[in-house]
Amino acid sequence: MTSFVNHQIRLAARPVGMPSRNNWSFTEQIVGELSEGEVLVKILSLSLDPAMRGWMNEGKSYIAPVEIGQVMRAGGVGKVVASKNPDFALGDYVSGGLGVQEYCLMTPADLKRNNLRKIDLRLGTLYQWLNVLGMPGMTAYFGLMDIGQPQPGETLVVSGAAGAVGQTVGQLAKIKGCRVVGIAGGKAKCDWVVEELKFDACIDYKAGAVKDGLKEYCPKGVDIYFDNVGGEILDTVLTHLHLKARIIICGAISQYNNTNAVAGPKNYLSLLVNRARMEGRLFLIMQIVLMRLLLNWPTI
Repeated sequence: MTSFVNHQIRLAARPVGMPSRNNWSFTEQIVGELSEGEVLVKILSLSLDPAMRGWMNEGKSYIAPVEIGQVMRAGGVGKVVASKNPDFALGDYVSGGLGVQEYCLMTPADLKRNNLRKIDLRLGTLYQWLNVLGMPGMTAYFGLMDIGQPQPGETLVVSGAAGAVGQTVGQLAKIKGCRVVGIAGGKAKCDWVVEELKFDACIDYKAGAVKDGLKEYCPKGVDIYFDNVGGEILDTVLTHLHLKARIIICGAISQYNNTNAVAGPKNYLSLLVNRARMEGRLFLIMQIVLMRLLLNWPTI
């Protein structure tokens, strides 16, 4: 096998607040000969997800933190450039937990742990396998369908509307017959959400327009709120709930670099008054396995 030089980004120190250059080390190493069962992947593109900030922190969570000195965890897509595993052939396109590096050498145990799987470019481009056919798309689909249970005529609000999860949530909700209102930062993002994604409206939180925007675009209240940001925006939406509303807690990016205690919702009594429900949603590997078995998106 031709030798490959692998360039990697490793976690050097746990960040306090906003990550900086000092939190990272940049390494280089030669990839040696493969052993039986191993696969070498050339990484073509990575998904830079908000969840990565949480993976840098020490402490109990839904997944073990990245250890100091380890290659930073990240999902990605790539191409098999060497293989001694019968399940993967030279030239196969794959996706999985590849890490922030140029090449990823996987042992049989790594293949299972990082969920390396072949992808079919007839169903979508490499980038679509990172987005709507990848973890963000699965998170949006199962979060909306399992918890949100959208019905025609209902009003859905989604924060982080221009992000990978938010944009998919809104488009799925439109297919289900909902009125869809996004929340995003800046005029350019809001225009894109309305003009390209075909949301009914988008509120610019950077202009301080969330409270007034909800009054204007959700006059009968919010039936479904898909939250990606937490903090003050979550608190504001809680004051505009409709009876029997469903709130999906997918993320809280406004809090990830907070050096103090995470700010929880102050207006949670709105859940009681409106007999509403708030539930968290994490992406589960079994969900993507199910979708891959179906070979395509199910009818929605």
